[in-house]
Amino acid sequence: MGALLWRPSEGRVKASTLYRFMAFVDDRHGLWIGDYGELWNWSVERVGDFWAALWDFFGVVASRRWDEVIDNPGRMPGARWFSGARLNFAENHLRYRGQETALIFKGEGQPVRRVSYGALYDEVARLAKALAGMGVVPGDRVAGFVPNMPEAVSAMLAAASLGALWSSCSPDFGIKGVLDRFGQIRPKVLFVADGYFFKGKKLDSLSRAAEIVRAIPSVEKVVVIPYTERKPEIGYLPNAVHYHDFVAPESGLTIPFAQLPFDHPLYIMFTSGTTGLPKCMVQSAGGILLHHLKELVLHTDLKRSDTIFYFTTCGWMMWNWLVSSLAVGAKVVLFDGNAFHPDPSALWGLAQDERITVFGTSAGYIGAMMNEGVKPGKRYDLSPLRTVLSTGSPLSEEGFEYVYREVKGDLQLASISGGSDINGCFALGNPLGPVYAGELQCRGLGMKVEAFDESGRPVRNRQGELVCTAAAPSMPIYFWDDPEGKKYHAAYFDVYPGVWRHGDYILINDRGGVVISGRSDATLNPGGVRIGTAEIYRLVETIEGIVDSIVVGQSWKNDIRVLLFVKMAEGRRLTDKLRERIKETIRTNASPRHVPAKIIAVPDIPYTLNMKKVELSVKRVIEGQPVQNRDALKNPESLDFYATIQELQEE
Repeated sequence: MGALLWRPSEGRVKASTLYRFMAFVDDRHGLWIGDYGELWNWSVERVGDFWAALWDFFGVVASRRWDEVIDNPGRMPGARWFSGARLNFAENHLRYRGQETALIFKGEGQPVRRVSYGALYDEVARLAKALAGMGVVPGDRVAGFVPNMPEAVSAMLAAASLGALWSSCSPDFGIKGVLDRFGQIRPKVLFVADGYFFKGKKLDSLSRAAEIVRAIPSVEKVVVIPYTERKPEIGYLPNAVHYHDFVAPESGLTIPFAQLPFDHPLYIMFTSGTTGLPKCMVQSAGGILLHHLKELVLHTDLKRSDTIFYFTTCGWMMWNWLVSSLAVGAKVVLFDGNAFHPDPSALWGLAQDERITVFGTSAGYIGAMMNEGVKPGKRYDLSPLRTVLSTGSPLSEEGFEYVYREVKGDLQLASISGGSDINGCFALGNPLGPVYAGELQCRGLGMKVEAFDESGRPVRNRQGELVCTAAAPSMPIYFWDDPEGKKYHAAYFDVYPGVWRHGDYILINDRGGVVISGRSDATLNPGGVRIGTAEIYRLVETIEGIVDSIVVGQSWKNDIRVLLFVKMAEGRRLTDKLRERIKETIRTNASPRHVPAKIIAVPDIPYTLNMKKVELSVKRVIEGQPVQNRDALKNPESLDFYATIQELQEE
């Protein structure tokens, strides 16, 4: 069990929106809910009452109220939510119209740009009129190949206002990676920036956009957003128009928000695509709205007075999650560029300058800061900061301790975990509760999460498969081009019929905390004992001279042996002495079964475009199997080295 690192003061607890929500539920239902655990139990046992309470507590903007909250919470997939309701996702995000700041955009090396709520509404209105004028109707797809910038937000909201579906990729995606995604969903309109900035360089996007558009005949219009050039040359780009020539010229327009069913499709999200073409997951407008509000307002305690930042791109679900902060009325900070340029503490300078109160990032970023020796709390004034969020992979106990030691001692560090599949979390933060090192504070409200053992039974205080045993409204309504639901069913429901199996390996302890041990499909099984990769990563991260690592299981003599690949810091070598130190650290702090059979230095560690390690791709390469979709990787060339390691064929 990790050490207790922080506990909220009584004043902070009572000032939280979650505390107020508990009182709201008590008053409505005649209850006396004493703590988060009791609230969670009620939320998963009284599913309809819980989600109905959220609707009213958040004041969802709708032209028609629902007739029935849910028809059958035990049916997965296929449960119907809030039947009869009519609403619009964008209308809920544009309910604020004043001069308060909505968006703060910091592009790498560029001056800060600010957009007020009133200006955002006006921009969306002009875009919506232009899209409607070219024939965009409910059900059409609008896509973005764009940096994390205000125009991406405006385009998404304009599409949603009409009932069109939005999907996006960041500009670091390769041509095949974009085609594998957008080629399946056949968008009518493509928004693309002319380029982007990264590590001090100006990079072009339009040459790739031209090839993408030529390969997707459904694209009727390419709207080019100027970013690196004032007015880029677009003559060679089929069906292209400059952004400022596309938007309606009038100001002061009123948006005719299309009033649509709760389960009208909103987003198309994609799986990583490392085992074939990415699967296209379609999520509903109402489901995403309620789910995001629950996580932002109750679990993150986001308020109108807050300034929230998440280090993300438009190719990661955290962008969608971050943008939903507009529905709360908070200031949303968008950043595009390299987090370590011009120096490793650049984002903390942004946190100081913009007085960020909620700072979101990845566990990988925190680990990189540890390795670089960054001490943000000593260099910057972070007094407004009250919450740090971490996701993308399990945050180690040492990562937790680093944040409290080197960032700020009095804040809520919420490690959160879920996925693009639900555009949110299964386990995340609890503003009412303590923070323990290496532990996610709680299971999400309304998310009936359990850890199943090998027999499909829920267990406590031991590792098991992360499952969700009841429906939630942000689960996909369907997969694209999957009329019989076979892809959807195979993705989550083949192992435990009627139960969502997510693919993570977790432990739920007696106090309701959650520890993530890594992907269950990457779980190691030496001698038949299941080991999560995160258990090894957290120990290797503590060893000086190692900047990154990846661990896989290799089939060997009718068993599995553990292989650890390490990327060394510049100027450092993997010596036999260091190998023994690594083994002893793992043996002492985990178990003898965790100790790798081989430890091998490699030049790089492969990651997906969403910065997740790809253990399965490495396993396939070292066992001589093809990796089906290298374009889903950020650095596919890194795999080539693994195919040449002769040592893997030796004892």
